[in-house]
Amino acid sequence: MDKMLLKGNEALAEAAVRAGCRYYFGYPITPQNEIPEYMSWRLPEVGGVFVQAESELASINMVFGAGACGARVMTTSSSPGISLMQEGISYIAGAEVPAVLVNMMRGGPGLGNIAPSQADYIQSTKGGGHGDYHLFVLAPYTVQELVDLTGLAFDLAFKYMMPSMILADGIIGQMSEPVTLPAMCEVTALPDWGLGSGGKQKIVRSLYLSPEDMLERHNLKLQEKYEKIKKSETLYETYMCDDAEVLFTAYGTPARICKAAVDVLRQKGIKAGVFRPITCWPFPHEELKEAIGKISRTEKSAIFVVEMAVEQLELDVRLANTAALPVHTMNKLGGAVFTDEEIIDRILKHFNK
Repeated sequence: MDKMLLKGNEALAEAAVRAGCRYYFGYPITPQNEIPEYMSWRLPEVGGVFVQAESELASINMVFGAGACGARVMTTSSSPGISLMQEGISYIAGAEVPAVLVNMMRGGPGLGNIAPSQADYIQSTKGGGHGDYHLFVLAPYTVQELVDLTGLAFDLAFKYMMPSMILADGIIGQMSEPVTLPAMCEVTALPDWGLGSGGKQKIVRSLYLSPEDMLERHNLKLQEKYEKIKKSETLYETYMCDDAEVLFTAYGTPARICKAAVDVLRQKGIKAGVFRPITCWPFPHEELKEAIGKISRTEKSAIFVVEMAVEQLELDVRLANTAALPVHTMNKLGGAVFTDEEIIDRILKHFNK
């Protein structure tokens, strides 16, 4: 295990290499450009391949090809670039090909800006391309967790034969923190199911022309897999939730800010807690429902959804809120970021303090 100070984007890139990634295809876009820059010199050191594609459309299809061969492959981008990849992502999911995708979210809609945002939540968790499919969506809130979840993203992709996405806001990619890096994972052979392995002819496809006896059966198979995943692969964190009367729900950078706010609010006599989904898909609905059920019932009991977006994370929180507690929202849009003072002031006003 190596410990060093790294910027989030560079830490993610090194974590991918250590997780066995040997193929990277991508196109530059801020705020994730340190990842392809890092991969451009790091991958050749370990016998890997780096290609700066001519576009995001090209890079996602290169990912499809390498993934279909069984290679550990990754692409990274930011919001507009991920939008361009949606058709290819749907193909990869439909063909049950493992791959890792990274979205360092920036402000939108449109070209927007290069500031951090969380406005791609629905696109990522509900399937941004065509058809009924899902990705693993892993949402780190520290650079260390960015490292840890990158390795997990590869493991889950190959375990379940589907794409995984690291969904982070631009702050996580640009900030520097001490991290402990994992040992190098050496992948010496392609899996038997990959194209070109074992000398046998294989077909990797998402095309099934007969709706009833082919494509519907394939879709039902995918849905069965997704239901299994929902029951066994949810990740989340709770912070001071057991006696809370106010529950923040947040992921990524806002979750860090909410934790700081909780510490101050507790000193002021307000029992607040944080529920943080780590897997945004599969979303921990049952676990959040349980946390909501533990909230102390007072006239001020409530859930506060804190997100750098609007009506996105909120939708999943409302699905879990079977206790019908009041749900309030705190939103920042277009790349604006919360301060802990804003969150504290909002809760103090809620309590008329």
